[in-house]
This record gives sequence, C-alpha cells and structure tokens, in this order.
Amino acid sequence: MEHPKTLQDAIVYFSDKDRAFAYALNYRWPNGLVSCPRCGSERHSFMKSRRVWECYGCKKQFSLKVGTIFEDSPITLDKWMMVAWMLTNCKNGVSSYEIHRSIGVTQKTAWFMLHRIREAMKHEPTAKLGSNEGGEVEVDEAYVGAKVKNMHHKRKLKLQKELTEIPAKRNTTRYVGKTAIMGMFDRSSREVRAKVVPNTRRETLQTEILNGINHGSRIYSDEAVAYDSLKARYIHETVNHADCYVRGQVHTNCLENFWSLTKRNLAGTYVAVEPFHLDRYLDEQMFRFNNRVNVTDHQRFNKVMSQVAGRRLTYANLIGTGSATSH
Repeated sequence: MEHPKTLQDAIVYFSDKDRAFAYALNYRWPNGLVSCPRCGSERHSFMKSRRVWECYGCKKQFSLKVGTIFEDSPITLDKWMMVAWMLTNCKNGVSSYEIHRSIGVTQKTAWFMLHRIREAMKHEPTAKLGSNEGGEVEVDEAYVGAKVKNMHHKRKLKLQKELTEIPAKRNTTRYVGKTAIMGMFDRSSREVRAKVVPNTRRETLQTEILNGINHGSRIYSDEAVAYDSLKARYIHETVNHADCYVRGQVHTNCLENFWSLTKRNLAGTYVAVEPFHLDRYLDEQMFRFNNRVNVTDHQRFNKVMSQVAGRRLTYANLIGTGSATSH
C-alpha cells in the first residue's frame, strides 16, 4: 500500500502493527543506524517478539519510544499515528474530548497525548527574520482571554486579587484578565513566529524584536507607542488603524489573519485554555500556518514524525509540578 494521503488511508495503513513500527523506525533513525538513546552505542541485538533492543554498551534495553514523545506510553503506535495525523491536518485543531471518543482513552490521556504531539510541533528558530537589505516583517501584539463582563463573580474577585499581587512593571495594563501574545511575520519566507509575553510595554516588545529580526529590515506595525524608537536600527513604517488598515505595502493584515485563526481555534475547539499552556497551542497553530502552502497532509505528518525524538514531555512537567526526567 502507498503512503497514506487521507485520514481514512492513515487509519488503514497504521492498523498494521508491523507497518506502523517500520514507519516510526524510519523517522526515528532515518540513516538506518539504530543507536541506544542512553549511551549512544550502536552495538545491540533486537528482540523481535518484544520489539526492543538489548544494548551491549549500557547493558539496558530500549524500545522505539524511549527518548521520544511516546516514551512510557502504553498506547499503541496505531493510535498515536491517528491522533498525530488529526492534530497535524485538522485546520481547526482537535479537542481532547473528540480524541477520547475516537480512540477509546480517557479525556485526561487524550489531553496529555495532544500536548506531547504539540511538543513535536515546536519550531526552534535558527535564524532571525527579515534581512539586512530591507526584508519586510510585520509586527503586532494581541490579547487572548475571557472578557471581564462575562466572568463569574468569584472569578472576577480571584482575578482582582491576583492583579494586586503583580508588580506594576510586569502587569499587562491594557486589558485586564487577558494574556498578551506577540507575533512577527516574515513576508519573504511566509513564516510567522508568536509567543506569550508578560506584558506589552516598550522594553518587552522591542527586546523581542531585537532578538528576532535582523537589523536593517523593514518593519511594519500599527502606531502603538511600544514600537517607538525602532527607526534607530530598522526601517520602521506604521499604519494608523483609526484611519485605515492598508497604506500601500504598509499593513499588518497577514498577522491579523493569524490572530483570527488562532482565536477562532481557541474559542471554537479548545474553549478554555490556561495561560500556562498557551505557548503550546501557539506552537500547534504556527506549525499548521507555516506548513500550509504547497504542503500535503502526508508531508505535514512526516515532518512531525521526524521531530518526535529528543522531546520527552512528562505529565509532571506539563502541569508544572516537576521537571522532565531523563530516560
């Protein structure tokens, strides 16, 4: 059978355990040389009945899952592959309750699975956006969270108490109770980068710009005072949203498009997202957004599978009660 092209094909393709194992093995060790994830030794023997290797270096056994997002998971690879395919290619994401009903696991397990796959979706930037020759980059900030007027009275009181304990210099003062996120969009590479920021003050946003965009780039933003003084190192042009949204090439509409997709995703599919986990949901949205043009569902899935190694995520680390343990 050819490589799957649709969700139905993927379910049929990976229902064969030998085929699913071989597929994951190819992306875990693409050069064909299996090495121990603990000591790096390539001297080992394979026990076919249990699908594990016996390492001659550290004298320990290891499986395909060790050192990946699948580690310590009793869930079979066919279910992992199906969930990864759905999260990678469903444009509006997929909720943990839907996964819970689809593959027959608890909602808590499904939620943990989705976050582990988001860990594999995370992109580690190796270069700055823009270019020294005036590469065009859009910059904008947004806010995610419930409206205070729609909150329950107890939640309002809790929020007010938390805000009084936060130093004024760290507080996001514009929208009470919302989480600030900042994004940058490179028009040349069509790549977006977004992250949660503690506030939208000048020093916070400009530090992110200096660390993420090459000096000499052409930056487009709105007229927020946080973007003042960028002209010292960039070609900075602004658009006044009170008058218009587009002035020739000066606009932030590509980033506005990304914010729109992200907010609809959060409100329509995930409904309630804690600020502590928001970065992972941004990683998911960025992955699909940056791999949307001339990329097939199969190629997106393959990219995620090629990034599962070296990204172990424990439940304690996910919920913030511990740190990731070594394998």
